Amino acid sequence: MLMNDIVSGGVTPLIEKTMAFAGARHKMLATNIANITTPGYRAKQLDVKSFQSALREASGKRGDGDLKLGSSKEFRVDSGGLLEVTPSEEPPENLLFQDGTNARIEKQMAMLAENTMVNQAASELLKSQFSDMERAIRGRAI
Repeated sequence: MLMNDIVSGGVTPLIEKTMAFAGARHKMLATNIANITTPGYRAKQLDVKSFQSALREASGKRGDGDLKLGSSKEFRVDSGGLLEVTPSEEPPENLLFQDGTNARIEKQMAMLAENTMVNQAASELLKSQFSDMERAIRGRAI
């Protein structure tokens, strides 16, 4: 029980949900890029601001209890506590291209780079959390 309290407390659940969202978004962006020349393909999106807002709200209401992340049409937490996502169609910025697509490679690549940095930062924070726990278990000063 003590180990569960240690792992589920602090920022660890926030980092875990952030990494799960970034992983799902990365997969979605890779699919968008892979289909950039597919006639009629409509790029998908996951609303980062909506996720961040839900995460901020859940963190504020959490206190000492579990993290209760809200849901939207694009993300929800299943009964096992895992984040599930359903990307929506990205609205065209101004118009569709001749082949019926709505994605620009430059925008998709920029979002992929941004998402990679978010995932890397979250990964480093989680690594730091686990290193601190390891030092505490071994009885060394942090």
